[in-house]
Amino acid sequence: MTNEEVQIEQNELETNQPEVNPQPIEATPEIAAETPATTEANSEEVVSQHAEIEAIAAEATQLTDGQEVAEQVVDYSGFGKAEFVLTLEKLLAEVQASPSVASFRKSEDTLKEVRPLFEQIKSTEKAEALAKFKEANEGSEEGFDYKFDSQVEAFDKLFKTLKDERSKYFLSIEKERDKNFDKKTELLNRLRAIVEGKDNSDPAHIKAGFAEFKKIQDEWKEAGNINSPHNNTLWQTFHALVDRFYSNRSIYFELLELDRKRNLQQKIDLCTKIEKIAETAKAEVVTGKMLDEAVAIFEEYKHIGPAPKEENELVWQRVKEALDVIYGKRREQIEIQKTETEQVFNLKNSIAELVEPFASFQSQSITEWNERTKALLALQDQWNNVKGFMPREKGKTLSDKFWADIKTFFRNKGEFFRQLEAKREENLQAKNALIEQVQALVSGEDDSQEATNTVIRLQKEFREIGHVPEKDKDSIYERFKKACDSFFDAKRAKNQHVEKEFEANLAKKVALCDQIEKEANEGSETSKLAEFKAQWNAIGFVPKKDMQSINKRYIAVVNKYVSSMGKLSGQEKEQLALQTEVDMLKARGDFSPKDLGRKENDIRRKMQQVENDIATLSNNLEFFSKSKNAGQLRLDVEAKIKKAEAELTHYKQQLKVLREV
Repeated sequence: MTNEEVQIEQNELETNQPEVNPQPIEATPEIAAETPATTEANSEEVVSQHAEIEAIAAEATQLTDGQEVAEQVVDYSGFGKAEFVLTLEKLLAEVQASPSVASFRKSEDTLKEVRPLFEQIKSTEKAEALAKFKEANEGSEEGFDYKFDSQVEAFDKLFKTLKDERSKYFLSIEKERDKNFDKKTELLNRLRAIVEGKDNSDPAHIKAGFAEFKKIQDEWKEAGNINSPHNNTLWQTFHALVDRFYSNRSIYFELLELDRKRNLQQKIDLCTKIEKIAETAKAEVVTGKMLDEAVAIFEEYKHIGPAPKEENELVWQRVKEALDVIYGKRREQIEIQKTETEQVFNLKNSIAELVEPFASFQSQSITEWNERTKALLALQDQWNNVKGFMPREKGKTLSDKFWADIKTFFRNKGEFFRQLEAKREENLQAKNALIEQVQALVSGEDDSQEATNTVIRLQKEFREIGHVPEKDKDSIYERFKKACDSFFDAKRAKNQHVEKEFEANLAKKVALCDQIEKEANEGSETSKLAEFKAQWNAIGFVPKKDMQSINKRYIAVVNKYVSSMGKLSGQEKEQLALQTEVDMLKARGDFSPKDLGRKENDIRRKMQQVENDIATLSNNLEFFSKSKNAGQLRLDVEAKIKKAEAELTHYKQQLKVLREV
């Protein structure tokens, strides 16, 4: 809050505070003799009433300040430039439509919050423009000239207009209060001239003075606030002169009584209005408008002159009770609002605690990033679905932390995908290089065995290189496949006799499979299986179209042969079959560990099941160890554990075989 706003709020507060004349009322002996006893009593009544008015006014100030509890906390951290411009346009429309200290204070607080965020956006845009300029100019900044867009200009213009409006408003208030000070000073001089007049015993003079006095009273009531240092002194002086005026004019005491009766009627009318507001407050929510209306009526009530003591006391009690109802209901609402805001804060705090770990999340898996993103968006929806306000300071801190954690997560995610995309671009370049090597062999019409081996090696390298950008995935594969097909098609065209050799190799492999299957039915031997493997590996390539089918048949007949070995255990047979499959794949020349990925996954699932069984049996064994009569059961469990551990060792050995490939 600026010094001008503090000064104006102090002026308003002091203007609304009733005060009591600290000096005694002066009166001549003659006037004192003619004045009824009610004059002194009414003076005491004013003192008592003013003290109660001060208490009510202080409470009104506190409750009005308390209204800020329900003000909504706006999170500007996610706003763009257009939203900031719209926010300032709304602020300008509000202060122009209803200029007040509160509206300008609200606009000032909002400007202090949005200006740094907007400047950060400007700095970011300029830095990005500079980075692009330097990138296009070999890192040089020479000649860089950045101009902000129309939204930035609109924001700066609105910002300046709001500042100008605020300055004009507070300057006009100061000027108006200076005028009011001069006016009230003049009224005091006029009133003092009447009170201190030389001929106060002349009826004509008294009558004219009374008319002038009533006119001064009306003009005083219409005069506005003045600067704080003088307000209290002028108010006390005015009421001291009023008291002296009535005391010095005892001849017109009856007129004074009539005036008090009129004051009483005015107070009754205002009391009735306050009571109507109190009745409405019992059944409805006390809004800021209702509270302002009650305060305005009460301010008018305070400025009405004295009334007959007994009736005035009754009316005052009615006013006090009505105000107690209004402020009591308002107080209850504020307490309820505090409870509700705490509940909203606790709910959102629990959500924020779940979001906090996302800020430090890191992974190399796209799936994990996507899963975490879905979970985070679900938590964000939960946050947005919690309706209601939070306590101002705590709520703003929590909201800033919540959205900062979300931004950090998505910033980390963006960085991950930028690095991933860069790696895929590297993979794309590597695959393009392999394609160029194959195309070079095709162009050179080199069909030697060395060239063939090179192409096969390049095929293996191509498969082992990681992913490429999704848009290039199919095209890069088709280009590589086309280049390889061109090489082998050209090679086959020049070497038709090789195809015949492949057909002969196929016939040999079929015959070998028939022999293995036949001997599997007659009886199997381990040493014989090694001979079969050697014969198979010695046979050369077969036609490409028959490669997969003959390999499948070979694995099938070998498994059948191994199964017929009666001297081997089931685990040994499985181990031997796996080794045979691996040997066959290694003999192909283009073998990749990915070819056995499915087999490895099956083995790992079996290992997981065995490990779970061992854990369960171990728990049971611990239970039996505490039982006195469970010896046999304990032995059975230990035997099962040993058997399971042997199976686990067997599966580990299979994995070891796969890793050695």
